[in-house]
Amino acid sequence: MNLARGTRTRKSSATPKPVTKAAKSKQSARTKLPADRSVTEHKVDLLEAMLRIRRFEERCVELYSAAQIRGFVHLYIGEEAVAVGVNEALTPQDAVVSTYREHGHALARGIPAQAVMAEMYGKTTGCSGGRGGSMHLFDAGRRFYGGNAIVAGGLPLAAGLALADHMRGQSHVTCCFFGDGAFAEGEFHETANLAALWDLPLLLVCENNLYAMGTSIQRHEAQTDLAMRAASYGMVAGVVDGMNVEAVEHAARRAAESIRAGSGPQFLELRTYRFRAHSMYDPDRYRDKGEVERWKDRDPITCLVDRLRENDELGDEELARIEQRVTDEVDRAVEAAEEAPEEPVENLLRHVTSAPVEVS
Repeated sequence: MNLARGTRTRKSSATPKPVTKAAKSKQSARTKLPADRSVTEHKVDLLEAMLRIRRFEERCVELYSAAQIRGFVHLYIGEEAVAVGVNEALTPQDAVVSTYREHGHALARGIPAQAVMAEMYGKTTGCSGGRGGSMHLFDAGRRFYGGNAIVAGGLPLAAGLALADHMRGQSHVTCCFFGDGAFAEGEFHETANLAALWDLPLLLVCENNLYAMGTSIQRHEAQTDLAMRAASYGMVAGVVDGMNVEAVEHAARRAAESIRAGSGPQFLELRTYRFRAHSMYDPDRYRDKGEVERWKDRDPITCLVDRLRENDELGDEELARIEQRVTDEVDRAVEAAEEAPEEPVENLLRHVTSAPVEVS
C-alpha cells in the first residue's frame, strides 16, 4: 500500500493529546486471527465470502429480469474484495455506513442472505421491513447504518456516528464506503475536514471503480490521485489494489488499528472495477468492452482461487463444496423471500406519520 501523510497546520494553545502509534505487526491482539484458525482456512473463508456476494448478485440479475425484483438495482460484481477485505478488519462494535451499491457490504457485514433477499423483494421479513429495497439495507443490531441513494450522502452520517463514539470515549471505528464520484461532492470535503479537525475515529473507504455512473474519473476529477488529495486534510491516506482481498484486509486492519490507537481518521483509496453497468437500467455504452474484459482478467475471486491452487491450499473438491454451500444458501434466500408476506395496505403510513395527539 502506498501511503501519503498530510501535514496539519492549525495551531492550538492547548496541550496536544498524545497519539499512540499503531502496532507494526500485521495483526494486533485485537484483530489477529483466532488461535484455532490457520492462515489457509482464513483465505478460504475470504473466498467463500466473496463467492456468496457474487452468486447472490448473479441471482438478483435473473430475478430482476423476471420482474421479481423491482426498482433500482446496482450490482457489486467485481468489487467483492473491497467489501470482504474491509469488513474482515472490523469488529462487531464498529459501525459501517454504505452506499446504494451495498449488497456486498451488507452480506460481508453478516446480514443473512435471507434478510437481504427479502428486502430486495420488498417483503416484511427484509432487513428494512421491505420498505428500503436494494438501496436502503439497514441492520442496527449489526451497526450497519445502511445504504444511501444520495451520492456522498452517507459521509456526514458517518462523521456523526464517529463523533458520538468519540464523545463517549469508545474505541470503535466508523467505516464509511463511498465511490470516486463522491469526491466531487461537498459532503466529502466537509466530512474530511471535520474528521481531521476533531480527530474522529473514522475510516474513509473510497471504492474507486473509475466511473461516477457513466463518467470516467478523468472527466470529473482534475487530479485523479484521490489519496494525495485526502492527505491534504492532515490524515494518513493510502492506495490499495482493490482486486486483491488479502491486500485490502491488510491495509484495512492496519488503518483500523491505528484509528483505535488514537491516530484520528484515515483514508483508503481502493482501486477496483465493476464488471456490470452502473445499474440494471444502464446500457453501459460509455466504456470499451475490451476495457471490461481486461479488468475481468483480475477478477478478485478467480485470482484468489489461483493463488490457493498454486500453494496447494485448495482442491477441486473443496471448491465444489464451497460453491454448493453458497448456491444452497442463495436458493434458500430466494425461496424464503417468495414465501414471505407483503405488508398489508392498512400499514401504509406505519413509520411515516406519528399517532395523532389531542391538544386541550
